[in-house]
Amino acid sequence: MDKTDPVAEVEAAMIAIRRRQTRRTFAVESGGPDPVQEVLDAIEAAGPTPVGVNGIATALGVDQPRASKLVAAAVAAGLLRREADQADGRRTNLALTPAGRAQLEAVHTHRRTHFATAMADWTADDRATFATLLTRFVTALDR
Repeated sequence: MDKTDPVAEVEAAMIAIRRRQTRRTFAVESGGPDPVQEVLDAIEAAGPTPVGVNGIATALGVDQPRASKLVAAAVAAGLLRREADQADGRRTNLALTPAGRAQLEAVHTHRRTHFATAMADWTADDRATFATLLTRFVTALDR
C-alpha cells in the first residue's frame, strides 16, 4: 500500500472492512442470524416506504427466489409479518414484528458499542468529522 496516496489508503481500509463483513463478524459476535438481519436492516432502511420481497431482493442484491427464502426465514423466526398492500391487493408488504424491532435494537446496540470502542480515544471532533466524511463517501459511491 502506498502511504502517500490517500485513495490507496481508502482502498486498503475498504478491503479490510469487506473482509470483516464477509466473515460476518458483527452477526457472529451479536449472535444474530446474519442473512435474516440483512433483511431487517433493508426494511428499516426503507423507512415508511412499503417493502415486499422484490424490494428486499433489490436492496440485498440477490435474486427474487433467494430473497423469498430469506424473508420466509424472518417470518418463521417471528421477526417479520406479511401484510396485504392496501393500495394494491396483489402485493404483500413486509412489516417488522415487536421481536423484529427488538432484534434490530439489540444489533444496533452491539454495533454502536463496537464502533464506540474503536473510536474511544478519538476526540469528539474527530468522531464527528469521521461520521460526516464516511457518510459523504458512502453517498458518493452510490452515484
